Amino acid sequence: MTRGRKTYLFAIVCTLLLADIASAQSRRNARGDSATAGTILSVVATRQDKKTDIIRPENLNLYENGIEQKIKNFSYDPSPSKIVILIDNSQTLQISVEAMKKAVMEFAYEIFEGDQLFVLAYDMHAEIIQEWTDDAKKMEVSLGTLRKKGNPYLFDAINSTLKEVLLPLMPATRKTAVILISDGLDRGSKTPYDLMLSQLQEQNVTVYSLQIPDRSGGAYRRDQPKAKVIMNQLAEETGGQVFPFEEASTAAKFICDELRKNRYLLSYTPANTSSFDARRLLLIGDEGITLRTKTFQPPNVK
Repeated sequence: MTRGRKTYLFAIVCTLLLADIASAQSRRNARGDSATAGTILSVVATRQDKKTDIIRPENLNLYENGIEQKIKNFSYDPSPSKIVILIDNSQTLQISVEAMKKAVMEFAYEIFEGDQLFVLAYDMHAEIIQEWTDDAKKMEVSLGTLRKKGNPYLFDAINSTLKEVLLPLMPATRKTAVILISDGLDRGSKTPYDLMLSQLQEQNVTVYSLQIPDRSGGAYRRDQPKAKVIMNQLAEETGGQVFPFEEASTAAKFICDELRKNRYLLSYTPANTSSFDARRLLLIGDEGITLRTKTFQPPNVK
């Protein structure tokens, strides 16, 4: 065989090998991207039936405004958590500063490797107590700056938390949560309650509430629910849960375990629904599977 003929055949073989490698890489990329393709929901999923089977899309049913949606992928999310602890430190809150410090430190002791905490305290303004860290000793020192003053502007504080602390992490970071330590009272925020809740849902931020006794005695306020109702709604409508403040230690362990061991990503492409309207979500699992996710898909989330 001539040298030119050998060179020609060698070039053909190399071209075929490169094409096969590129094809394989493309297939791997497609599989890797499938977990986050389309519209994404953060879901808490657990088995109560003692089975060890992997939870698959065929074990679930998702509905938007009563219309069943096709689930494209459902996969465990092993990524570390970014957790913001948002503390009401307004003057009339019925809890001591020392009790608040102790509650916050419970989370510093319970987070897993790779998880990080960011602590904010608010009255009329949100103030950074500690930026992202996993260092419990550093956290304890920073909490020495906590003090009580002013009125609680809760909705503005959550709005600032979302825009200035969590949004800069997205979309690379999907496992985000806010631990709200408050009684739910707001006295003067410019941010409307419904808008604030919708923004949390749009970004798949889960709220867990540590409920402090309501200083307002259950009083009604114009254009917003009662304080205790706010705490319940923020948690339940973002896929979180409510805990009594006095059970902070139990809550910290439960929340950190749940974020690390039971968080999943569900992807789907909405069908037969309008993206210009809020859509009520309902996620149901086979018998023995317990699920939690946000209750609404805000407008323009496609």
